[in-house]
Amino acid sequence: MEIYQLKTFVTIAREGSITRASELLFLSQPAVSAHIKTIEDEIGFLLFERTPRGMSLTDKGASLLIKAEQLLALHRELIHEARQLKGKAGGKIRLGSNRTPSALLLGKLLTRLAESFPDIDVLLEYGSSAEIESAVHSGALDAGFFADSGGDSAELMKLVVDKFGVYLAAPPGWVNPTESIDWQQLASMPWICPATNSCCGQVAEHLFEREGFRPHKQISVDHEKVTRTLIAGGVGLGFLHADTAEDAQSKGEVVLLGDVQQEVNVFFGVLGDREQEPLINSVLSVVREIIQ
Repeated sequence: MEIYQLKTFVTIAREGSITRASELLFLSQPAVSAHIKTIEDEIGFLLFERTPRGMSLTDKGASLLIKAEQLLALHRELIHEARQLKGKAGGKIRLGSNRTPSALLLGKLLTRLAESFPDIDVLLEYGSSAEIESAVHSGALDAGFFADSGGDSAELMKLVVDKFGVYLAAPPGWVNPTESIDWQQLASMPWICPATNSCCGQVAEHLFEREGFRPHKQISVDHEKVTRTLIAGGVGLGFLHADTAEDAQSKGEVVLLGDVQQEVNVFFGVLGDREQEPLINSVLSVVREIIQ
């Protein structure tokens, strides 16, 4: 029985809902359910009963809740004492994040930082991957999440923390997805393409080079929500991250052409010569912990 499983147990007991607990813990609902099942398998009885109003503690579960809360309190005291002994880093750190699937990792990072390094204040900025990478490189940000743009910044230390697929999507009725793709036919249609220094821009360039064509008309848009709306509205073809693409297809907004065009890495990056600074090193230690 692990501390993180006990934390899940206590959170569900307090909230009465797996959905709410998953949001507070930045975990998926299946992961939350798996934590509870692991505990129940180990102790041999149920902790909760499902009711129309949510999750209700069993009598035995209610008895264990008190001990679980005491153990978590002792765990917090242990971390606090260890922090005092070690002299944990404190101060402000400027973090950047793009609007890709790294959002879930960002939530986990902020939660763990608050628990393990309460003296660190996080100043958070959002932007495109290119903007975040550039800001880290220039020192305007101390560290940040950004998608791979295909560039090679030797000065940056980059950890791969996630990846996502990119699909080519078309408005419904433009192309028959069951037929082989006719790239010359698609070239005559309008395309919605972001800047070439963005992850989807790089995917687009690789596709054009591989298939030997370039669209006759390109509309420059660098925001995925806008791209999704334009594709659904019949403005042109475009590229969408896998989660967005699959959601849009399930709602009949777009048609996906072929399989994933390319897998794109998401990095957490810092300047290599700043890696050992106390604040940045503390944040890196938490990032490495959550991606294990």
